[in-house]
Parts: sequence; structure tokens; C-alpha cells
Amino acid sequence: MKIHALRLRPNQDLKKELIKFTKENNINAGFIITCVGSLRKATLRMSDENIIKDYENRFEINALSGTLCQDDVHLHVSLSDENGNGVGGHLKEGCIIYVTAEIIIGEIEDATFSREFDKETGFNELKIRVDK
Repeated sequence: MKIHALRLRPNQDLKKELIKFTKENNINAGFIITCVGSLRKATLRMSDENIIKDYENRFEINALSGTLCQDDVHLHVSLSDENGNGVGGHLKEGCIIYVTAEIIIGEIEDATFSREFDKETGFNELKIRVDK
């Protein structure tokens, strides 16, 4: 396994930067190990794929999880506001860093992740190939 670390700065878009980092570092089978930081704006898709919510507030990033590959990223985030109230969902573009985001990414070196359309779910789903 290979480990990558990056720090995002104010006003960067969390999802866009993770896609960019994944492509620049040729990460074929990546996953989020940990992320701490804050957002000033969040755009999340709820569990009903037709509901997207925008939040204008300062949030702590409590958790970020998901997979990264050359095709796309699939990420979920958990956030809390100044009162400790939580919100979470599928990470969309438009999640803007407030102060920082410190992210550690793991990479499985002998595997490749890709996304392929799944007729059963109606989404591009993870396909895993292990190189032996």
C-alpha cells in the first residue's frame, strides 16, 4: 500500500481538488484514510438521488470516506456546525474549504478501481480489478 498526504487551503473545492490530486498522482485504487478540516459551504446529495442541498455555514469535517479512481471519486462526508448539529451526504462539487483540509489517502498498488454503469442500481458502481 502507498500513502499520500495533502493539505487543501481556503476557498479550494474539496471534491475538485481530490479529483485533480487523484489524476495528477495516477491513483488507480485509492481510498480516504482520514480527513480533518473545515468548510464554509457544502453541497451534498441526500440518500434520495434527486435531493441536493446547499449549506452556507462554517462546518467542521468530522469524517470523509470513499474511493478514488481515474474514472471518478465516490465520497461521503459528515459535518457539524457551531452547535454540534450534524449533516452528511454524498459529496458534490461546491464544498469549499474554510481554513484547511488535511487528507490522508491510501492506495492499493496491485489493484485498479473503475466505475461502470450498473443496470440494477442505475448508477456507475465500483468495479475492482486485482493485478496479480
